[in-house]
Amino acid sequence: MVRPGLVPTLSGDLVDYANLDHAASTPAFEGVARAVEAATRSYSSVHRGTGWLSRVTSAHYEAAREEVARFVGARPDDVVVFTRNTTDAVNLLARCLPRDTSVVVFASEHHAALLPWAPRDTVRLPVPGSVRDAEVLLEAALAALPAGTARRPREALVVLTAASNVTGEIWPVDRLTSIARRHGARVLLDGAQYAAHRTVDLGALDVDWVVFSGHKVHAPFGTGVLAGRQDWLDAAPPYLAGGGATAAVTEGGTRWVSGPARHEAGSPNVLGAVALAAACATIREHRSAIEEHEARLTARLLDGLRAIDGVTTYSLFGSSHDRGPVVTFTVDGLDSHLVAAALSAEHGIGVRAGKFCAHLVVDALLDDGSDDGVQHSTAVRASAGLATTEEHVERLLAAVAVLAAEGPGADYVDTPEQGWLPVDDTRELDVPLPW
Repeated sequence: MVRPGLVPTLSGDLVDYANLDHAASTPAFEGVARAVEAATRSYSSVHRGTGWLSRVTSAHYEAAREEVARFVGARPDDVVVFTRNTTDAVNLLARCLPRDTSVVVFASEHHAALLPWAPRDTVRLPVPGSVRDAEVLLEAALAALPAGTARRPREALVVLTAASNVTGEIWPVDRLTSIARRHGARVLLDGAQYAAHRTVDLGALDVDWVVFSGHKVHAPFGTGVLAGRQDWLDAAPPYLAGGGATAAVTEGGTRWVSGPARHEAGSPNVLGAVALAAACATIREHRSAIEEHEARLTARLLDGLRAIDGVTTYSLFGSSHDRGPVVTFTVDGLDSHLVAAALSAEHGIGVRAGKFCAHLVVDALLDDGSDDGVQHSTAVRASAGLATTEEHVERLLAAVAVLAAEGPGADYVDTPEQGWLPVDDTRELDVPLPW
């Protein structure tokens, strides 16, 4: 893991940065940095060059595609399309849906999976209150879809998250996919909050596509993946029109290639693909150790926060439901953004505050809220991972306990530009540029 080093606090101390914001972005593996450096030495044009370094770079790019295919358990006829991120990957598939495809999606999805679909063809289900509720809602929605005709049967797509980015809970994908299959629907799985923590296997999960991002699996920003069935992708116009996606261009028209290149026009992000492949290979090699480490952190994080007076934690499916290392909470009487600012400035802890690009589910979870009668509109999310240590979790729990009992240890002002900031902050944000 690439370590950030020490960070300053208001007291003047330098402390080990407690990274509890993995659900937003994960720090890169050292192996990823080495892979990018190695690939940079032979960096050249890709796919259409005949020089030796062009051949090497093209080989790196396609080998990265194969590594990602292994990571997601791709079937022999599946394809891996490189995109910019999860949002880009979902939007790509949305552009490739057959005409009049019905899309069924829960309101609890991240905006990346909730918003790209054509409104007139989309059935948005309420935030479920339990696993059984999710099953009943999906069954009823699929049963009510129009059937189409014999000449033109109506297609349906069910969009599911594998793990909630708000609560960390693992969704009952197998049970919901079974319902989708009974109604002849295909399934897109949002694996952005799942792939770093649990095994993704397209065949075992019985889903048609999975999407995820490099920056959620310890690779840099700028690379994502859409992996799965090829037929809808090949039947649709290219996501981007341009070089690489063309088989032939004449005065009479354009003929497009099939396969991943159809939707990867232009010079691809080779270094991003290499970085993602290196991260996937590392996770595959150490999957058991990763899951054991994160299980310990999750249990302590959840139990510790629940034990603090004045702190409320949130769940979709119940307190005992399986989850990844993510806990969302509020502190009675304190704005969530103030809590996050105090954790950072006073304790060197990084968390996230807000609605986490999942406004509808956060609003539903916060519908009740605190014991002091104050209605919270946002929450704090603590998300652990490989860069989180047991000391980081204990520091967070101790800091939140103090905040809940006494409030922040310094004065803060809520600014329009940057939110809550310490009034007397002598720390200089004068860091050297990377270049």
